[in-house]
Amino acid sequence: MTAGYDPSNPVASGTSDSYDRPRHTDRSVDDSERLGPLPPRMTPTGSFPAAGVSPAGGPATGGFPAQPTSAWPVSAPAGPPPHSVPPHAGQHPDGARRGRGGALALALALLLLVVVGVQAAFIVRLESRLDKAEKAASAAKQSDETRLRALEDRADKLEAKTGGNLDAAAVAESVRPSVFRVTTKYATGTSFALGKAPSGGGTNLITNYHVVQEAYEKGERDVSIERTNQRFPAKILEAHPDKDLAVLHTDEDFTRLVAAAQVPKVGEPVLVVGAPLGLEDTVTTGVVSAFRSLGGENLMQFDAAINPGNSGGPVFNAKKEVVGVATLKARESEGIGLAIPISVVCETISIC
Repeated sequence: MTAGYDPSNPVASGTSDSYDRPRHTDRSVDDSERLGPLPPRMTPTGSFPAAGVSPAGGPATGGFPAQPTSAWPVSAPAGPPPHSVPPHAGQHPDGARRGRGGALALALALLLLVVVGVQAAFIVRLESRLDKAEKAASAAKQSDETRLRALEDRADKLEAKTGGNLDAAAVAESVRPSVFRVTTKYATGTSFALGKAPSGGGTNLITNYHVVQEAYEKGERDVSIERTNQRFPAKILEAHPDKDLAVLHTDEDFTRLVAAAQVPKVGEPVLVVGAPLGLEDTVTTGVVSAFRSLGGENLMQFDAAINPGNSGGPVFNAKKEVVGVATLKARESEGIGLAIPISVVCETISIC
């Protein structure tokens, strides 16, 4: 600091300022106009005087702007800087909407995946339950079939043991609608519907050849079949003299009987239906007496009563199956009848 410093006139005659400015020897020049204001001086306390105030407290003569009252700022002013940019400044509103739309689409996609997953799990569970149900049904079916076979075996064994337990009334009622009296100009006998239906429709019937022999040898093919006061026309379709068998055909449709698959045993009960002496629907019962071979032909002997007119009639077992065709009776005797086994009929004629 230099004593005698005058702020109002910093350039004093014969003195030098603290900055050691050179003296001008030319007194004709006004130093105050030439030099301009000096910078403010530091006060004894170590600070600068406020703008417009001299260190002594008087008005300042220089044109410097006001200075802060302290040497350095203590902290930054509160609040955002004057030119700070708010978040998302300059973003278009459509961009915000697009962002929200994308988030919604993602949420929907996730929801759809969840729904699909739940449905898939439900389908898998349902298929598993169906598989279990099918397996259970199959097992139950097999069990039922096994029990049914066991019952059938027991029934067959019981039937064989008791001789068939022939219920003559039940068998006769079931089979008689398929048994007919057959007549020609020369003879009377019995016929019955058997086997599968012919391809052209109608019904085929079996009888003995000797019943229609005379008409057939004379070239006549028309015969009549009768039942319960009804008469139906029929024709001789086939003749097998060597087996004493003939096939008749009618355009009418009748219930056909079933041929037995097994040969009956000796002692097994049988039932015969026929028209002895023209008396249709005559029923007699007996048992299988024996199997005979006569004239090279195998015949079944039975003791059920038969008479002329029974020829060509069916012989039944307890199951309502045809086991033979009544064909002969021993003369001057009773209880000796002979029948052609149904197996011979099926081998000779394609009807079974």
